[in-house]
Amino acid sequence: MDFEMVMQELEALSKERMKKTYISNGAHEPLFGVATGAMKPLAKKFKNNQPLAEQLYATGNYDAMYFAGVIADPKAMTEDDFERWIKSAYFYMLSDYVVAVTLAEADIAQDVADKWIASGEELKMSAGWSCYCWLLGNRKDHEFSTSKLVSMLDLVEKTIHDAPERTKSAMNNFIYTVAISYVPLHEKAVETAEAVGPVEMKRGKKKPSILLASENIQKELDRGKLGFKRKYVRC
Repeated sequence: MDFEMVMQELEALSKERMKKTYISNGAHEPLFGVATGAMKPLAKKFKNNQPLAEQLYATGNYDAMYFAGVIADPKAMTEDDFERWIKSAYFYMLSDYVVAVTLAEADIAQDVADKWIASGEELKMSAGWSCYCWLLGNRKDHEFSTSKLVSMLDLVEKTIHDAPERTKSAMNNFIYTVAISYVPLHEKAVETAEAVGPVEMKRGKKKPSILLASENIQKELDRGKLGFKRKYVRC
């Protein structure tokens, strides 16, 4: 009953404009086109409901898959569960904003993200780097190995320009997130951003994006955001 109810509620919240936006970013049918903020009242009823999350994620419906991430119980998910989820994540809004976000609340987050980063597969790599962004922006600094993050920054500097397109974006965000949210390596991340310089990300038929971590870092510093940590990863 819960599954049918949620699907009906999501469909009722659909907006044609949102649907077009999601499709322009890579989503495909089936989907309804629900604004993420509109899901919040519904999410409160089903928080940490892993069986329902699994049912919803398996539909292949973008909005249902997104909502699955909102109500999932990450600590109840195994590495195999996350592998199954990332396999079905067919574009970056699922890999980076559903799977990576959900993984960031699991105890196995860094172990799984490390494997994905090393996978050589575009969306897995993107999800792995994105997961670290969500982690760094939320967890206390002592939960990370400084030397490991240094080697990750070095890896980004060496490989970002030749990385798959979506992975470039996540790696660029990693530099920025370390610089702002992991104070012990602020200077190192700033140096990395300067060494990397502008990164061109091709976007199919759209005009390429130019990613510039140093510019984004400076904007946040100007706003007094150094050391920023968010209270929650998921909405």
